[in-house]
Amino acid sequence: MKNVTHSFVFLAHWPSAGSFGLNTDILATNLINLTVVVGVLIYFGKGVLKDLLDNRKQRILSTIRNSEELRRGTIEQLEKARIRLQKVELEADEYRMNGYSEIEREKANLINATSISLEQLEKSKNETLYFEKQRAMNQVRQRVFQQAVQGALGTLNSCLNTELHFRTIRANIGILGAMEWKS
Repeated sequence: MKNVTHSFVFLAHWPSAGSFGLNTDILATNLINLTVVVGVLIYFGKGVLKDLLDNRKQRILSTIRNSEELRRGTIEQLEKARIRLQKVELEADEYRMNGYSEIEREKANLINATSISLEQLEKSKNETLYFEKQRAMNQVRQRVFQQAVQGALGTLNSCLNTELHFRTIRANIGILGAMEWKS
């Protein structure tokens, strides 16, 4: 440290006139050389460094401007996409509600049609049962009547003479003819 201080003191007492000598103090010489180099670099490199920094500043500013424009464009696209999404969601809700109401309407129509079909089937079944019952009753009546007539004829044949027999047959035939004619 003494040498460094001594070098500065030595520089202050340097004779200005005429002699040129060789300085053998390495620390003082390096310090002088570094000062000269830094001074030359600052003096000549100031313009280059300033140009480099200005170019870098312009590139950074243009990048920021481009980023801002891209950001604005992206925000606009995002807003458009949000608006489209809202429209699509509204349409989807509308289709969903229309679909649900259509399903409910179809369900009600199907239930009504099924109910009407069931009522018609029940009515048809009841009518068929009624007609079958009437036919069965008519068949039973006809058999009972036939058996009664046969029994009466058998009794008449065994008890009556032929003339009475023929008159009875004619009367019964008249009665039967009248009955068949009514039905």
